[in-house]
Amino acid sequence: MAVATLIGLFLFLLIFGVPVALAMGLTSIIVAFQLDIPLSVLVQRMVAGINSFSLLAIPFFILAGEIMNSGGISKRLIRLSDVIVGRFRGGLGIVNVNTSMLFGGISGSALADASSVGSIMIPMMKKKGYDTDYSVAVTVSGATQGIVIPPSHNMIIYALAAGGGISISSLFLAGIIPGILLGIGLMVTAYIIAVKRKYPAEKPSSFKEVGIALKEAVPGLLTGLIIIGGIMTGIFTVTESAAIAVAYAFLISFVFNKEVKISMIIPVLSRTFKTLALVLFLIATSSGFAWLLALLRVPKLVSESLLSLTDNPFLITLIIIVILLFLGTILDVAPIILITTPILLPIATSIGMDPVHYGILMMICMAIGLVTPPVGGALFVGSAIGKVPVENVVKALLPFYLSMIVVLLLVAFIPHLSMFIPNLFQ
Repeated sequence: MAVATLIGLFLFLLIFGVPVALAMGLTSIIVAFQLDIPLSVLVQRMVAGINSFSLLAIPFFILAGEIMNSGGISKRLIRLSDVIVGRFRGGLGIVNVNTSMLFGGISGSALADASSVGSIMIPMMKKKGYDTDYSVAVTVSGATQGIVIPPSHNMIIYALAAGGGISISSLFLAGIIPGILLGIGLMVTAYIIAVKRKYPAEKPSSFKEVGIALKEAVPGLLTGLIIIGGIMTGIFTVTESAAIAVAYAFLISFVFNKEVKISMIIPVLSRTFKTLALVLFLIATSSGFAWLLALLRVPKLVSESLLSLTDNPFLITLIIIVILLFLGTILDVAPIILITTPILLPIATSIGMDPVHYGILMMICMAIGLVTPPVGGALFVGSAIGKVPVENVVKALLPFYLSMIVVLLLVAFIPHLSMFIPNLFQ
């Protein structure tokens, strides 16, 4: 009965538009009353969920991304990408994806990528004669790289949801090759569409122009290098690297670039605190919800039910992918990670999948969810910037969906793509 209440009431609240965090919190409280569990115990579980040193990396990475976004870094990355790949037919589409790949390694957020890069690239592409639906589609699909390419704060949330036994640095390293593969797949798709639609190519840039663009972009690119390099060499932890990234981002954006005034730090901090409050509240309520799931043996019941259907690792992996892709259409990224990890991760490990590999598989599924209606966050951000109906963007996204699915299946069934770099540093 308690299991039915926990799952049924949660779904009921979601259907009526109650925010996910609030739905999990209310459901947990009602089930706790039903099971005669003192609320103090439930609150302790919620507090324990956010009482983690590793979680400190999330506010630091969010703040670093906000600072870099305000400091004109995206403009410099666009310029660098333009002088390198803009000469190809439909070059601005390739520039768009390439910029998102570079910016994703700084911000760690697909939505920040979609808004910052999109606000520049979409009007620029429209001005150059690109169709609006294509401009938005290539922008939002490219922005999804931010969830896979390190640093990604969603990887930190996954490590927490998995019980804290997974190395965040290994997750970051595991995301490098799949993230690059995702970017290459999207760039190839953008080029094929550009050739078919006969989009223009930009004029080739001189070595001098490339040098100037590289010089301007290097300080921003060094942010990702500092984070990943420090973690790989063991100089500092993930949390320490996030704090250093904030200090470095502040110096680049407010001291050296001098494009923004120091007073702009106030709205940057305000946006960071708002985002952080939502993330921490979600993590706290999901911790209590996940504890009740474990108490009622829901993960074991789901695992036994799924394994009773088939013991074929290939089919089980496909079933997990379908579940994650479906949830990506109706829920945001963090809730899916927090709710499904305690349930699906044991199933994945039971068929021999490494938890780090599963984490990257989940990130790519979540990336696809970000551009899939009706809840895709990046999809709606791009649609708003381009002032084009969502249904038009979805139609233009169809070939990009195909590209992302191909990369997803490659990563799912070739574990070496994810595990090669982490294994080098074990």
